[in-house]
Amino acid sequence: MMAAGRAAENGAKVLLLEKNKSLGKKLLLTGKGRCNITNKIESTKELVEKFGPKGKFLYASFNVFGPDQTIAFFEGRGLKTKVERGGRVFPESDNAKDVLDCLVRYLKAGGVKIMAGAEVQKIVAEGGHIEKLILRGGEELAADNYVIATGGLSYPGTGSTGDGYKWLKELGHSINELSPALTAISLKGGIPKKLEGLSLKNVEISLCQDNKKVDARFGEAIFTSTGLSGPIVLDLSKEVGKVLSAGKASLKIDFKPALDFKELDARLLKDFQVLSKKMFKNSLDELLPQKMIPVIVELSGISPEKKTALISKEERKNLAHLLKEFTFEVEALDGYSHAIITAGGVELKEVDPGTMKSKIVDNLSIVGEVLDLDGPTGGYNLQVCWSTGQIAGDRR
Repeated sequence: MMAAGRAAENGAKVLLLEKNKSLGKKLLLTGKGRCNITNKIESTKELVEKFGPKGKFLYASFNVFGPDQTIAFFEGRGLKTKVERGGRVFPESDNAKDVLDCLVRYLKAGGVKIMAGAEVQKIVAEGGHIEKLILRGGEELAADNYVIATGGLSYPGTGSTGDGYKWLKELGHSINELSPALTAISLKGGIPKKLEGLSLKNVEISLCQDNKKVDARFGEAIFTSTGLSGPIVLDLSKEVGKVLSAGKASLKIDFKPALDFKELDARLLKDFQVLSKKMFKNSLDELLPQKMIPVIVELSGISPEKKTALISKEERKNLAHLLKEFTFEVEALDGYSHAIITAGGVELKEVDPGTMKSKIVDNLSIVGEVLDLDGPTGGYNLQVCWSTGQIAGDRR
């Protein structure tokens, strides 16, 4: 939509082909239906670093159309925005449909022709030049220039079934290994089910293999019926996938990252002294969420009815370890059906970062998630779509 709207703004005659019956099906799901359009991050350098080493590819497009330009684009078309914790930018209405409506108005203002229910069956090319498209049903369409903006493999129910990767491979592009990213994680055992719906704040979750820490995140998470989700879990999921491909992986939750073991033990000792006449099961209210207490009591091995004054030093230290290293073995990533984005994609060396034009097919531009780029949660991945789309439409 962004590429089509910008190309039309520049005077091109544009046809937008949409496989679904309506535009923006996946956009409506983003940010849990609120649409986190971008992140008001301080500098382009910081923004680029969010995407790791491959982020350098985005310097050109972010410099032309970064978060400030994105906010101005939507605000200038009547969409009021607000900035929330972590720099995340949302529409004031908290409604993704308002973002979609804004983009549809942009398309209509430029005279873009929208062809819904149009599924491309084949791209016909010769000598590094696209000649035409063939739709399911046999209709043929030709243009001077083409933009592939099909998204990845995540949420296939929205139409993201990997078509773009197939076409681009047939056109001669390299497709780097694909995997779900920003997805929930399934854990072994029945504990997640007992804690389903429990939100965790200010926790640290570490990814480990062979008892060695590989990566970690601090912030918010939530238990699902089968495992964990939430911002820090989604951000860890890509690394979890890498570790799983090499063997077993475990997640360790530190419920009290601000305290080291010694400090936590002192806190427990103090609490137990103050609550010396209480039973152990009734002594953890100030330390843990209510839903967590029965699980911790059971796993601690301390009798629920034991008076806190009688809890031994050894039992207290075991409890501290449980609170600092609440460990689960990873079962699997939840996969593309729940992944926000797809990691991997078109090799960046085969695309001009200043124009988004293919270096292999002379009348093709490639934008968005189909490229080998993925960032953390917080509006970063939609910013890639806006930036690369604008660049492609600007320099057709």
